[in-house]
Amino acid sequence: MAVFDDGIAATELPTGSVVETEVLIVGSGPSGSAMALALATYGIPNIMVTKYRWTANTPRAHITNQRAMEFFRDMGVEEEVKLLATPHELIGDTVFCSSIAGEEFGRLLTWGTSPARHADYEAASPTLNCDIPQNLLEPILVRNATMRGTQTRFSTEYLSHEQDADGVLTTVRDRLTGAQYIIRSKYLIGADGARSQVAADIGLPYEGRMDIAGSMNITFRADLEALVGHRPSVLYWVVQPGANVGGIGAGLVRMVRTWDEWLIVWGYDIDEPAPDIDYESAKEVVFQLLGTRDFDVEITGTSLWGNNEMFATHLQSGRVFCVGDAIHRHPPSNGLGSNTSVQDSYNLAWKLTAVLRGQAGEALLESYSAERAPIARQIVTRANQSSREYGGFFDALGVTSAKDEAEMIAAIEERKLDTPMGRARREALRQAIELKNYEFNAHGVELGQFYESSAVISEPGGRPAPAGDPELYYQPSTVPGSPLPHAWLGDNEHKRSTLDLAPSTRFTLFTGISGQPWADAAATVAAELGIEVGAVVVGPGRGAEDLYFDWARLREIGEDGVLLVRPDKIIAWRSAGMVDDPETALTTALRAVLSR
Repeated sequence: MAVFDDGIAATELPTGSVVETEVLIVGSGPSGSAMALALATYGIPNIMVTKYRWTANTPRAHITNQRAMEFFRDMGVEEEVKLLATPHELIGDTVFCSSIAGEEFGRLLTWGTSPARHADYEAASPTLNCDIPQNLLEPILVRNATMRGTQTRFSTEYLSHEQDADGVLTTVRDRLTGAQYIIRSKYLIGADGARSQVAADIGLPYEGRMDIAGSMNITFRADLEALVGHRPSVLYWVVQPGANVGGIGAGLVRMVRTWDEWLIVWGYDIDEPAPDIDYESAKEVVFQLLGTRDFDVEITGTSLWGNNEMFATHLQSGRVFCVGDAIHRHPPSNGLGSNTSVQDSYNLAWKLTAVLRGQAGEALLESYSAERAPIARQIVTRANQSSREYGGFFDALGVTSAKDEAEMIAAIEERKLDTPMGRARREALRQAIELKNYEFNAHGVELGQFYESSAVISEPGGRPAPAGDPELYYQPSTVPGSPLPHAWLGDNEHKRSTLDLAPSTRFTLFTGISGQPWADAAATVAAELGIEVGAVVVGPGRGAEDLYFDWARLREIGEDGVLLVRPDKIIAWRSAGMVDDPETALTTALRAVLSR
């Protein structure tokens, strides 16, 4: 039986060969490459195959929220991402207008860039959101995964698989030579997108439907700084009466690179034949949404895609798991797609690692569906609701009830009049744009994931009651199932986030000076269970002082209590104070979390 090593090229593998690895990943998009990066970082042999010759060739996903950035920070690639990204301060001046050069209907400061919300984002995480197109992000993840040990195979197509009690036999085809061979792995990960063959082969159960609306992408180059530099954003929403494509004429001009690379999203009726967009017609759509022909425009590509509203209710079958768009399929509203995909892999990778190393029972893997399937439902529901909420914006402008283009124009102009209807239109428009905070400033949706499963020792009452709107506002908590809150700890020479002190290569305890017995117990328990458990003692003289006294407010336990944090920075268990036998209490908690 042949074994993959650095010396074997795809063309050297004859049909029928068998290669081995621990984990096989099908797909190199955000979820697949994040899985490969995590497993390679943890030292788990893995192979990643993709039928394509390279990574994403279009910008696709772009908004990168704080949870995804925290994963990149944990994996040591945050600075590479930031180097190619449009930074936080340039992504938020979202504009609603008749064209880029035309009248504005209003603006909304988004992604936490407004003075009213920026502090929320700064306080919630050691890193801020940014905008990095998928075609720039994927190479960072793939390159680092491959450098750390992932065997990455392009032009390699998944065909089928069979699983037994010990592993999975997957048949793949080299698309250059036509040769087929088998990869035997302990586990198989389907990260092969919204039309996942892996998900179909294991019969994942879904709710919802595909292709509920049609969209086209047009990518182009044009230096538009004169039109947008004073209102920097990644999104410019255009509504035009009488447009010949897309009904009312709602389009999106999205910044890809400041300020000379762009992408237009333009709707079409998916129940009608797909539009035929050649170079010249694409250019006309661009000029139409720009509202001017005063700029040199180069069309770089066009594509058609469908908006979906579908999620899987269970994410695995035996030794086969699905992640990313394979399990949550939705429009790009709220910027949740690639971010949620990365979080799927973050959740599963440490569990696979623990099981493969014999540190956890197989039942730990069942917690993946229990934890992530509710998130899939949540984000598909939220993204589609955000899309539908544009109806209020169209209603406010009066274009949905107009019979023809002339009535649309008159209705839009009515907002300028000193009349009762003019006042009503202005107020309706204000409310409609304010409602879009649930798409563009939904901090609670982005960060407020909460898990209930066998890998969390839940407390009576479960999830804490929200102090504010749980979609708009993220509420840090240490209730088990919550993400570890961010606070700055350190001393006179160093400052590090609590998240930095809880790396994904281990479990981590947080306690205070009065809780030293918890820290003393950590080494003993780690040796007994054969796992790594770190301890952070917060207090003066311990190298982890509560620099701004934020941790005392956030920890929600006594100084002699303890938090047990999983490798994916989820709080698995806590004790409000000291107990008679901390070693036994910690051992019992870890055994439960690891299904030992």
